[in-house]
This record gives sequence, C-alpha cells and structure tokens, in this order.
Amino acid sequence: MMKKQTRRNFIKAAVLTAGTVAISKSVLAQNQFTLSGIAHPYPDEWLPDGIRSRFVDNINGLRFHVLEAGYETPNRPALLLLHGFPELAYSWRHVMQPLADSGYHVFAPDLRGYGRTTGYDSDYDADLTPFRMLNKVRDCVGLVYAFGYETVAAVIGHDFGSPLAAWCAVTRPDIFRAVTMMSAPFGGTPSIPFDTINNTSRQNTERSPSIYDDLAALTRPRKHYQRYYQTRGANSNMWHARQGLNSFIRAYYHHKSADWNENQPYRLAGRTAAEWANMPTYYIMDLNMGMAETVALHMPSDAEVAANTWLTEKELVVYTEEYGRTGFQGGLNSYRMGSTGIGAAESQLYAEKTIDQPSMFISGANDWGTYQNPGSFERMQETACTDMRAVHLVNGAGHWVQQEQAEETSRLLLDFLRGIS
Repeated sequence: MMKKQTRRNFIKAAVLTAGTVAISKSVLAQNQFTLSGIAHPYPDEWLPDGIRSRFVDNINGLRFHVLEAGYETPNRPALLLLHGFPELAYSWRHVMQPLADSGYHVFAPDLRGYGRTTGYDSDYDADLTPFRMLNKVRDCVGLVYAFGYETVAAVIGHDFGSPLAAWCAVTRPDIFRAVTMMSAPFGGTPSIPFDTINNTSRQNTERSPSIYDDLAALTRPRKHYQRYYQTRGANSNMWHARQGLNSFIRAYYHHKSADWNENQPYRLAGRTAAEWANMPTYYIMDLNMGMAETVALHMPSDAEVAANTWLTEKELVVYTEEYGRTGFQGGLNSYRMGSTGIGAAESQLYAEKTIDQPSMFISGANDWGTYQNPGSFERMQETACTDMRAVHLVNGAGHWVQQEQAEETSRLLLDFLRGIS
C-alpha cells in the first residue's frame, strides 16, 4: 500500500534531503577519515567564521580534536571550554567568537571518549581506568601546556564538563585561575571519615537501602538515567534508535531544552525516590524503557523544528554525523567509571579542599540539572566555592544554555572575566 503523502511526511522528506546535501559536502573528509583511520579537521562549512578545527598530538596518550578561536594574535589570555554529554566541542560554537572578539584565545576539545579525539578504547569491556576524573584533568593540563600556556584565565565546563572544570580548579589552581560551571553544580570534594577513633557511631558502615531499589519499587517503576547509561545496551539503544539517530538527537535536545514547556524545575525536598520521581523522564526514566523510546515520546513537531534557531537542521547534521561514526560508548564510559569507584581513592587526596579562585555558575532557568542532586546547588555556593562571584539562571534556556541563549551566556562570561582581570 502506498503511504499517504501528508504535509508532515513531505517536510520530513525535505529535511532528510537537506541533511543529505549538507552531509555530502563533507563526504571526502569523512571518507578520508574512514579509509585512513586518521581524523581530518571539520569541513569549513560546518563552522562559524573565525573558528577553526585542528588536532593536538601526544596529550596523555590521545590525539585531541580542538576547535579554536582568537588564534590569530599571540600572547592572548586563554580560555578552556569543556563540553558535556551528548555534546562535542561543537557545542561551544556560538560563544567562542564573542569571547575571542574580546581578546581571548579560546580552545574547546572533543573530550576523551568523544568526536574526533582518538587514542582511547571505547568498547564496553574496555579498561575504565583512563576515564577517571583526575586522568581527564591530566588531559586538560596537557592540552593547556601544548598550546604554550602556563595558566588559563578560566576553565569553563558544561554538563559533564562542569565537574571536570571544577576538578581542574581544585587540583591545579595555579593553572586554572578561575572557573565557570554550567548546568551541573559542584557539590564539593569527597570526605574521609573524621574523628572516629573514640566514636563508634561514626564507624558505622552498614549499607543503607538503595534509592535505586526504591525507584524500581514505585507504583510506576522508575530508574535513574545514569544507571541506564551504565548498561551494556544503552549505546546500541541510542546509536541505533528505531526512529533514526538524527531524530533521537533532535528529541533528546528538545526534551531537555526550554522549548519543552514542561521543564519547570524547582528544588527537591531531598534525595528520595519519591522526590526524584518528580523529575522528567530524561532523568528518572520508566524502568522498562530505553532513552531512545523515552525521548521519542517528546519529538518536537515540524513547526517546532522549523522555529528552532539554536540547533538548526544543518547544525544537527554535525552531531548526527559525528555520533553516527563513533556511537556513544566513549562518553558513556565516563559515567560507568564513576559507578565502579575507580579513582575514588585518589580523589580523596583532595578531601574537604575548596575552590578558592573566582568562580561562577550558569544554568538555564528551565534546566532540571540545577536541582537533580538535592543539596549540591546550595553546597556549591556555601562551602565548595569560597569566592563565588555570581549565580545566573538564564531565562529562555533549558539544559543547553550556551546553545539556547548564546548571546546572554557570552555576556555573562565576559562580565565575569572582566571582573577578575
């Protein structure tokens, strides 16, 4: 039976055709990537004017792909930008040039596990040790040094890049002179049991009931998204999503943005299953669903896609092509590493250490990421950071604040940087 040619199907076909045309412009570069096994820079048409794609070799065992702006003039102060999941260095494309126009040398890498950075093992059964947090800090230090800097004016991180930026600031304040965390508050360094020798009550290590078991036991059984990310099937579920990778990424980004009207976050009363269950399903998923099925229920309409100016179809092609080639396992391995306890002991070397250099937090007013770990937002401001200059919840932005509201994010970053110069 011939499928009815509805307006929706016609638009989808047109979008697919446009995406195919955009992809075809970089076929040569992609074929070279595939045939030679060596990544090539982004095609020029992928990038805004003033931003270039390049590689930096021999950084902690990796060949880093980096986007760079403000490179034309020497001796500029540097800014290091760290992306989250499922993002790329490309996620900073709208803020890099405004920062460069204000006199900074700006560089944003595809982090370990992502994009065109190579040299890591992204298999599910890979050794997760290289993905521990302090080794990723070492990646950042090596990159800064490779560019010829002893210090950077600030390290700026979004989503998973936010705790990485925080750990850069904790461990090497001499290099990372200031820090901006975005969308994921830093609740502080780990603790070591204190004053226990004559206090047996503080020696109690009995395992408390698991919040994850409590989620599964709810009337509507649920699971935490990071637990899903740890499963063997998560990568395939997203990479080979039934709706197609392009539609999966579109729906995922839409669902967590201010464009999805139901993103109305608030402080949760505590870290309990009942409170967590108030969050949207991209954080607290239905127990029997994968992320591909979860976000498919919230696929934006054709009109919403057409109206989107912060992630156009042409821009979405970049994410689709890059993740279509690599899958998501490299990024997921960082989430899995955290659950194993790998690296926890070395992190305790910094127990109770605070971020004492100037710091700032930016998030979207419609971003649940600010509150998903109850208490972290408050601890960041009250104890973890001793010189927090500003906290901004940006109107008209959800989780992807530097993409959804690039102009305002750039303004806030520059105000912060001027205040510490």
